[in-house]
Amino acid sequence: MSPPSIKKILISDSVAPECKEVLEKAGIVVEMKTDMTKDELCGKIKGYDGLIVRSATKVTADVIEASDCLKIVGRAGTGVDNVDIPSATKKNVVVMNTPGGNTLSAAEHTCFLIGSLARQIPQAHMSMKEGRWDRKKFMGNELYGKTLGIIGLGRIGKEVALRMQAFGMTTIGFDPIIDAKTASEFNVEWMSLEDLWPKCDYITVHVPLIPQTANMLCDETFAKCKDGMRVVNVARGGIYEEAAILRALESGKCAGAALDVWEKEPTTNTVLVNHPNVIAVPHLGANTREGQRRCAIEIAEQIVDWVNGKGLVGAVNARDLKL
Repeated sequence: MSPPSIKKILISDSVAPECKEVLEKAGIVVEMKTDMTKDELCGKIKGYDGLIVRSATKVTADVIEASDCLKIVGRAGTGVDNVDIPSATKKNVVVMNTPGGNTLSAAEHTCFLIGSLARQIPQAHMSMKEGRWDRKKFMGNELYGKTLGIIGLGRIGKEVALRMQAFGMTTIGFDPIIDAKTASEFNVEWMSLEDLWPKCDYITVHVPLIPQTANMLCDETFAKCKDGMRVVNVARGGIYEEAAILRALESGKCAGAALDVWEKEPTTNTVLVNHPNVIAVPHLGANTREGQRRCAIEIAEQIVDWVNGKGLVGAVNARDLKL
């Protein structure tokens, strides 16, 4: 595999300035232009060897088709659901991400939401802001001795487990790739989903949104869970079925939900957002200065390494390309 010639890269979302610095130091011309419409991006993409995005830019089939020399789409972050991978692959364009860059940010965010669910911190905060002193209303629960079910035991799931174990939580989990022996190395008891559902006081997911995970938590799976359990989603909207969450909240099956991601973003599901037992957050899992800086540097370094013949790292479609 010969190294590619990448001379010019377009950055279409806001990324940390270190990304541009790393690329320019390697002799690559970089232009940053954000907040483009799809038509504007289609007109702009011509002449660029690379495109770097976060989650705002939608790299559709039309965008890829409009390019005339595109070799790589770099996602400064984990999820690549905003990139049309089949279209990129068909045109022999590498789609690259930085799966480790925001691991700690997403894991910490998950842990904060679990704690907020247990003690109703956002609701108590708003009550104070509204001039009330509702001590009796906000009776919380300890995390000590509770069981946390973690679906997806990769980088983020592992870090969540290690942190919540410090609170005395029992951690159980499922992953189709990580086996029981590996999970046990960070004190997670691996089990099937059928065995996991009824044991959990809290459930968190750290998996991509793919056909196998879409609506994973729905009416059928809620029925297998404990009454009064709580759910957290800092992964992707659509892994939990929002209508099923609302029904579970109304019935008491689910005592609380902390949702950072939504089926449609920005969400229009005001009924769920405004439910008193929902902590609603606008997709902030990766939004830390440290995480964004890490992702920006990693995507730039991975591109530079590829150009310099040091190997192709983080390419999600590498197996299907002719390189």
